[in-house]
Amino acid sequence: MVVTEKISLESKGHGDIIDVTPEVQQRLAETDISDGTVTLFISGSTAGLTTIEFEPGLISDFKKMWERNIPQDIPYEHNRAWGDGNGHSHVRASLLGASLVIPFSDKRLTLGTWQQIVVVDFDNRARSRQIVVQIMGE
Repeated sequence: MVVTEKISLESKGHGDIIDVTPEVQQRLAETDISDGTVTLFISGSTAGLTTIEFEPGLISDFKKMWERNIPQDIPYEHNRAWGDGNGHSHVRASLLGASLVIPFSDKRLTLGTWQQIVVVDFDNRARSRQIVVQIMGE
């Protein structure tokens, strides 16, 4: 069986990190599927999905890592072409990735104790985001 749902959210952009674990678990709980996988996909080319320990120190470290590795204030060809100043957002999002697969058992995501599912919005402005949640199993 396959069930497809969506999660909508509002982001502040600029590296905003949003914990969506409760929403994903809720969508799973509402299905008749006990065991399988949840595939998450974020629409858009300036945001990504990952898992992380969602605590202030690590969130700060994670944001600083992006700035060290893919700085905002260097020239990007994308910015020259489009003038929107978010070339760094596209590069960061492509490196992080737009999808994530998580197994579940007995209607519970098999995340680690300190592991949460997060959306990272790298764009240089606030955005409305949508995550496709596809639940597959039996």
